[in-house]
Amino acid sequence: MSYPSIFNDVIGPVMRGPSSSHCAASLRIGRICRDLMDGLIEEVLIEFDPNGSLATTHESQGSDMGLLGGFLGWEAHDQRLPDYRQAIAQAGIAVEIRIIDIGADHPNTYKITLKNFKETRQLIALSTGGGMIEVTEIDGAPVAMAGDFFETLVYTDDSPRIKKYLTASCEHEEISQHQTFLELKSRVSLDDGTVAELQAMAGVSAVKRLHPVLPVLSRKALTVPFITCDEMLAYNQDKNLPLWQLAVHYESARGGLSHDEVWQKMSEIVAIMRNSIESGLQGTQYSDRILGCQSVTFKEQMDNKQLVQGDVLNTIIMFVTSMMEVKSSMGVIVAAPTAGSCGALPGAVIGAANALGLTEEDTVKAMLAAGMIGVFVAAHATFAAEVGGCQAECGSGAGMAAAAIVQMAGGALPQSLSAASLALQNSFGMVCDPIANRVEAPCLGKNIMAATNALSCANMALANYDHLIPLDEVIDAMNKVGNSIPNDLCCTAKGGLSVTKTSKEIERRLAKQGDVSASVPAQRFKVC
Repeated sequence: MSYPSIFNDVIGPVMRGPSSSHCAASLRIGRICRDLMDGLIEEVLIEFDPNGSLATTHESQGSDMGLLGGFLGWEAHDQRLPDYRQAIAQAGIAVEIRIIDIGADHPNTYKITLKNFKETRQLIALSTGGGMIEVTEIDGAPVAMAGDFFETLVYTDDSPRIKKYLTASCEHEEISQHQTFLELKSRVSLDDGTVAELQAMAGVSAVKRLHPVLPVLSRKALTVPFITCDEMLAYNQDKNLPLWQLAVHYESARGGLSHDEVWQKMSEIVAIMRNSIESGLQGTQYSDRILGCQSVTFKEQMDNKQLVQGDVLNTIIMFVTSMMEVKSSMGVIVAAPTAGSCGALPGAVIGAANALGLTEEDTVKAMLAAGMIGVFVAAHATFAAEVGGCQAECGSGAGMAAAAIVQMAGGALPQSLSAASLALQNSFGMVCDPIANRVEAPCLGKNIMAATNALSCANMALANYDHLIPLDEVIDAMNKVGNSIPNDLCCTAKGGLSVTKTSKEIERRLAKQGDVSASVPAQRFKVC
């Protein structure tokens, strides 16, 4: 099975944009497309299935921005992303987007045909939630790429001879034979000299180096100490480790990292989260959004004692709002576990830490604890609202945050797991129906609800409330419920608040305001 990484799948990527499933994932797909074309792209045809989520959300939720930014070689946090249309026009890349039946089984399916003066390539990829991707086909050949290896594709009509050379000469984890190319997975990039040798060999028509797009690489025969809550408790039976240390043990084994490296990575993420919240409280401005800056007013009211008192709760609400406003203004945030739910976990954890006067070290431990709960969700359910509704995003964030708050409060490991179980139980059935097809409302309210749910469940667990259902069983049930939510209520802008009269009016107003034809020549960017 797949073993999620805390830093790949759960807490990350560091990014800009409204949605990790749309912005960060599509950018990663675009980066792979760029490598497939050796950095030279002149024409692109992008096809979305009318029955998927991307047909209605590709522009408003940032798929176009991410994908085209990836074609240009940008990072997910690049400050130029809002100006992607102008940059694509300046690069001379002609882009056509078609909504057409491509027989997609997954709601977030990208079918991309790329051309330049010397070649045409085609790629099919999926956005699987939280910025994670899977490339499923290249030039008609089935593949399985998650962006966590260096991938070398050697196009050849003499596979046995070339495979023998690769096996003997190149460091690799795996070599697979496809119809027209050999695929070499490795943890290091092939050096220029080896590539030149391959290109000079008879029977080799092309060599493509696809770079990893995830921060933590995989490796052959990857093993982890546990992948369910029950397995974790068995592993811990003679160790008596808190949840945060168990997370370090897991991620160290998963990523081939030292314990110190795991700690340092999470410390850096917490610093980014805190900076995002603080910048949001200074006020944010952005024209293409529904909600204006509200966290600043909330802070003024709270400081002036004009709100119903509750310092921890109000601080959490304020921090969640601030983080969501930074996201909606194209500032830098951390998808945790997704961009659409980026406010709940950091808002709850950093808000509680501030209100309780805890240290940065306490916050890092709490975020590691949250990451471990997220691994269990990623392994056995989903973070993709397009698949499981908002319970997959904000619901998961609530469960992660609840365990983290118990960690900060000095609770025991069973209490952290109880809190996560309770918070997830409370989140079943949450739909994803963004107003005006923007990831702002009711997303803000759902993030606040998730964070306050986390705080409540943490206190319930600390008071030894009976959660009844073990966490593993709750996650399994959550996955089944998510799969039962109607497609129209899973981030497709086809149901719920998305199709109300007012929502449609706001959507029309924003579309007119950001009319593509006003900024990009029609021949360079065509949607049909």
